[in-house]
Amino acid sequence: MHVPRLECFDPCNMPAVTDEHRQLQAALQRFVDQEISPNVAQWDEDETFPRELYRKAAAVGLLGLGYPEQYGGTPCDSLSRMIATLELCRAGSGGVNASLNSYTIMITPLLLAGSEEIKQSIVTRILAGEAIGALAITEPSGGSDVAQLRTRAERVSGGWKLNGSKIYITSGMRADHYLVAARTGGPGAAGVSLFLVDRDWQGFSRSPLKKTGWWSSDTAALYFDDVFVPDARMIGEENGGFRLIMNNFNGERLSMACGAMGFAMVCAEEALAWARERETFGSKLIGHQVVRHKIVGMIDAILPLKAWLAQLAQRIDAGEKPVAEIALAKSAAARVMRDCADQATQILGGAGFMRGGRVERIYRDVKVMMIGGGSEEIMYELAARQLRLG
Repeated sequence: MHVPRLECFDPCNMPAVTDEHRQLQAALQRFVDQEISPNVAQWDEDETFPRELYRKAAAVGLLGLGYPEQYGGTPCDSLSRMIATLELCRAGSGGVNASLNSYTIMITPLLLAGSEEIKQSIVTRILAGEAIGALAITEPSGGSDVAQLRTRAERVSGGWKLNGSKIYITSGMRADHYLVAARTGGPGAAGVSLFLVDRDWQGFSRSPLKKTGWWSSDTAALYFDDVFVPDARMIGEENGGFRLIMNNFNGERLSMACGAMGFAMVCAEEALAWARERETFGSKLIGHQVVRHKIVGMIDAILPLKAWLAQLAQRIDAGEKPVAEIALAKSAAARVMRDCADQATQILGGAGFMRGGRVERIYRDVKVMMIGGGSEEIMYELAARQLRLG
């Protein structure tokens, strides 16, 4: 079934869009149509996708978007990244999106605080699709409460010994390099440092995790048993890791908000295409007011979100840091995705419950979008603090 894009959902249908934005969109549309969409159903069943996809994504310019040219990147505005995210969502695979982009949540601290040697030898390979990066923060003892992490690094001659564990790590099995948060000082945020660990280091092991959604994304638990980390692999200052982590979260949350909106758009478009073709009681589904109103309700929820996220992108490019609004937008987008996935599945009926379709995958992926990057409860508390409500 051909599913056309609704014109009102087109990310290039906005006043600030330039020819460069449209060229980027066209290139990524071809990439998704040729390299991802035909394969995502099988990749979901296989619970993985080919490593070669990273190199192909780099070749089309996707992996380097927003990063410095000297390391293989292409500087761009936040709207370009928004467009890229929405185009990737067209394949309807949160798992592919998550693993293909896992490097984005670990590479910014490397660029801000890593040595030039690390940038030249590791960042360049990640942006070229030749290496895979992952961020390792979440622990079994506490999810969103980063300041209370227990993995510990003890100083030894020439470096550090790392002990502890991490959980729910995206690209945890296939990554080559891991940015790991560990306690090097006292309790709380002031005692956290960041270390760059390679997959083949002695004492470092991984185990895969099974999930409700994001099947094609590998997710793992990580274990550190006296892993030696050289001094040169500490990223930033000792006990200065928390600031780098927090700085990184804003970009991750805005990206997740755009992704949730993109999947909501797919659900609305799939529901509309199905309603136009499916006949019940002698007429097309779209001929029933109750179905039309469900679809209009989805569009009604998505369009204000699209305008809000575009505005946030422009404000970030202008140098603002609207932390509270980003947190609220992330939560709002996840709810819109949840509601649209639910309504689309209802409209598709039995077909929406069968594996292999975009709506079915998105329905399974809903909950992780409401948890990952900070749960709704944490987002609300962060917003309350930023707005000085307490």
